[in-house]
Parts: sequence; C-alpha cells; structure tokens
Amino acid sequence: MKYLDEFNDPALAAKLFAEIERAATRRWAIMEICGGQTHAIIRNGIDQLLTDNVELIHGPGCPVCVTPLGVVDKALAIAARPEVIFCSFGDMLRVPGSDHDLFQVRSEGGDVRVVYSPLDAVDLAEQNPDREVVFFAIGFETTAPANAMAVHQARQRGLSNFSVLVSHVLVPPAIEAIAGSPGNRVDGFLAAGHVCSVMGTWQYRPLVEALSVPIVVTGFEPLDVLDGIRRVVNQLESGRAELENAYPRVVSDEGNIAAQRMVAQVFQVCDRQWRGIGEIPASGWRLADDYRMFDAELRFDVVGLDAPESELCRSGEVLQGLIKPNQCEAFGTACTPRRPLGATMVSGEGACAAYYQYRRLEGTPIGAGGG
Repeated sequence: MKYLDEFNDPALAAKLFAEIERAATRRWAIMEICGGQTHAIIRNGIDQLLTDNVELIHGPGCPVCVTPLGVVDKALAIAARPEVIFCSFGDMLRVPGSDHDLFQVRSEGGDVRVVYSPLDAVDLAEQNPDREVVFFAIGFETTAPANAMAVHQARQRGLSNFSVLVSHVLVPPAIEAIAGSPGNRVDGFLAAGHVCSVMGTWQYRPLVEALSVPIVVTGFEPLDVLDGIRRVVNQLESGRAELENAYPRVVSDEGNIAAQRMVAQVFQVCDRQWRGIGEIPASGWRLADDYRMFDAELRFDVVGLDAPESELCRSGEVLQGLIKPNQCEAFGTACTPRRPLGATMVSGEGACAAYYQYRRLEGTPIGAGGG
C-alpha cells in the first residue's frame, strides 16, 4: 500500500483496523521502538481503537530519555564552567540531572546556547577562539552523521577549542537486549524509519534470524504505523519471522552509504549505559582514537562522574515496556512536565510526556494492563 498522498484517509484507516482485527486470533504484543511513533499512536488513539488482541508496548525509542543521568550531570558540570560555551539542541535543556538542569545553569550565568545543527557549534568555536565550545552529541543513528561531520570539520579547520560530549546509542542492540530479557513480552517490533533511512535495513536481518521475531520498518504517520502493525500481526499469525520494509519511500536496504562512512571514520562502537535500563554491550558510539582530542569528557575530566536515579521515577520500566506511563505512582502528581522526575516526562518524544498530554485525565488505575 502507498500512503504518500493518503495520510488522512479515514476509509483507509478503517480498512487497516478491520484487517488487523480479522487477522489477530490471539493476543499479540508489539513494541514500537521510536518515540515519534509512540506520540503518533497516543495522539491519534491508535492503541485504543485496536482490537483487544493487539497490545502496543512503548519501547526505549527516545534518545533524550535514555541518556543516562550521569551523562546529564557531566553536561551540567561542563556547562557551569566560565570558559565554556555549551551548545545543545533545545530538548536537552529541561532534562533533569541529579538536582538541576541546563536551564538553571544558564539562569546562574552559564553560557548555554540552543543550536539547530552541530555545525553551528563548530562555527561558534571559530568565532570565539578564546572560549571552549562544547556540543552535547546525543541521539540514535539518525543524528550521528551530522555530529560526526561536526567533529571532522573541527579537525579540518584546526579548532582545538571545540569538543563534544557524546552519548550516542544504537537501536539493534537495544532490540536484542529487550527480546532476550527475562520479562520480555514482545512478539514483534516496529523499527524506526528515520534510523533505517541512515543505516539501512541490513542490520536487522541477522536480528530477525537470531531472535525469531518479526521486525517491520515503519514510518510515523498514523497510516504508516497501522500498516506496520498489520504486517507484524500477519507474520505472527502465519508463524513467520521476517524483516519487512513498510517505509520504502524513505528507507532502502543499504541506507545512506556516505553517512555511514562518516560515522565509521569518527566514531567506534562501545558499550553504553541506557538510562533506566543499564549497560547494553556494543550499543553505543564513542569518538574513535584518532578523534579523542575532541572528547569533552577527557578534556574536562568528568569521566568518572555518575549518579543514582530517582527512587520515585519508574521511567526505566516505561522504557523497557514493562509498564505504561500512567501506571507509575508519580505520573501527573510528583512528576509533571514542569517538574519532571525523569526524561521521559520532559522530552518531546517521551512516552510519559505523550500520556500526560493526551491521557492524563483518563484515570487509568495503577497496575492496570492492556494496550
């Protein structure tokens, strides 16, 4: 099915809902990996309109949400230094560290700036040779090429006053960790189309074979998501576990080769901590040895800085799909977008933020299940 000009077609949506309902003869649990897909699902009530035989589980698909508390604290420590211009995308400024956020650092005199591209931070370093310019480089594979290019450009320009605080995470190892966890309930996955537009779909084929679960690469419009769900259900009902690309207008098998080469030149794979989940082997990128002179952790000596999570916040369980956001006791009371306990409430792609915006008045009982 081609939806490029049919994103708001109610008849097509009704047809897809009906096909899913006819196909699902038993209960299946499907995890969408991307926070953008989560917001599309909750905003449009897709999970509420589906048959009871299909449960949607929200995965760890928000890069802001999975950035560890210790990394946020490192950012706060660096940003507070008087010689530093600290650059970040806007969605990181309200993510809470142990006791404050980047907005508070700025209110107390720190030079914290919102940029729209990491290359803006490189330009700032060139324009301010007497200052240290640090860019907060977080994200999944989608943002990595631009961040890699920024570091590459800084070296090309000879900018010794530029560095990056890196917290990049990779989707396939997270899928593998979730599928292999003791409490896993996921029968199939909707993979994030924007990640695959960069990295291609080839990485997912070994996962499908090893885990024997369907993975369908999906877009972000409601009809894209519904088509992805339909494809996963059809595979599960027929006993198949295959990789399908339901987003061919954007995603190819090989992906963006030039972007992949830039990332491979500047970064290398490493173990990575995921906020609320823990360490996942080979699930992140750090700067390659040839580029370690641009590593802000080393430059500002914050490598060992770490911090415990809030005992009230259950965002780790939300990120693993073990509970829905409104099943957390702090949801909407001790934890709100104005006073968040965890990044899942403050991020624009966080599941808790989606539920607060669209579901907080529904009064789901604590401990209730279902999709």
